[in-house]
Amino acid sequence: MELHLEEMITLYQDLNSSSIDVLTSKPSPLEFMRYVARNRPFVVRNALTSWPAYKKWTPRYLNQTLSNSSINVALTPHGNADSAVLNPADGKTYFVKPLEKEVLFSEFLKRVIAQDDSVDNRLESQDEIWYAQTQNDNLRGEYSALLEDVSPSIPWARIALQQDPDAVNLWIGSSKSVTALHRDNYENVYCQILGKKHFVLIPPTEAACVREKLLDQATYARGENGEWIIKKDDGTDRVPCAMWTLDSRDETGKVEGYERLCRPIEVSLERGDMLYLPALWYHHVSQSVGEEKICVAVNYWYDMDFSGGLYATSNYFRDAALGQYNKDDG
Repeated sequence: MELHLEEMITLYQDLNSSSIDVLTSKPSPLEFMRYVARNRPFVVRNALTSWPAYKKWTPRYLNQTLSNSSINVALTPHGNADSAVLNPADGKTYFVKPLEKEVLFSEFLKRVIAQDDSVDNRLESQDEIWYAQTQNDNLRGEYSALLEDVSPSIPWARIALQQDPDAVNLWIGSSKSVTALHRDNYENVYCQILGKKHFVLIPPTEAACVREKLLDQATYARGENGEWIIKKDDGTDRVPCAMWTLDSRDETGKVEGYERLCRPIEVSLERGDMLYLPALWYHHVSQSVGEEKICVAVNYWYDMDFSGGLYATSNYFRDAALGQYNKDDG
């Protein structure tokens, strides 16, 4: 099986580009469907300049529109929600979810801006990073006051896939927030409104390269003295969590195992850019801010087509890699 995994990885790399296609105009439904059929990403530069959100969304406008709204916020000590974290209390690594709380949007916005303000960084504790990252169709829920400023769907995706988006999500954070490497069962159209997003993309054929481990689930919490603690979630299954990073090296500085074959694609979204992220692609996301001091994006999730060979084949090779990396874990 090890030889077959290597052959599959290298064959895919021989047949596909190591860079991402960059389009200067939006694709037609037919052109988009060709990318879906090949399960390949692309970027459209300056795709959102006609959106009201592109012209109107500033911290002041967002605060005026949402000031008294209560929103769900993810809290972590390092901006590392939904990621593998070593728990110093028991020496085990868990898949750790954020502490969540409800706050007024005005309070949230003030805190997020302070996270990237050099003056406030000296005055305010940076022990707690706030990120609005609920992935529950929140733009048609708690942020619905902003919905008219964006497209209700992506026309060429809706026509090609013959469906409306399953979810439309709003993301607001600072440069402190990071999304750990993972994959989704969605065709994802990602739209950058403010700031920049930096993606590291890995195709599903390189599942063996990301070194997924089956980890127990846990959640960040506050201890009796206000310190951060990690609490194991009872009654939950272990979940696969990618351990690969751009800095994956052993003590000699070498990359070992399947990780040596990994050929990630890096792409940054500027304000107004759009990314098509195909279903099942692994992606790590970081962000940076400009003078507005916040990073804002909207993404559209369309259900992937589970028929055909893509899902079954990718899961077969993923399960084979999981078996090798977790064979000593019982």
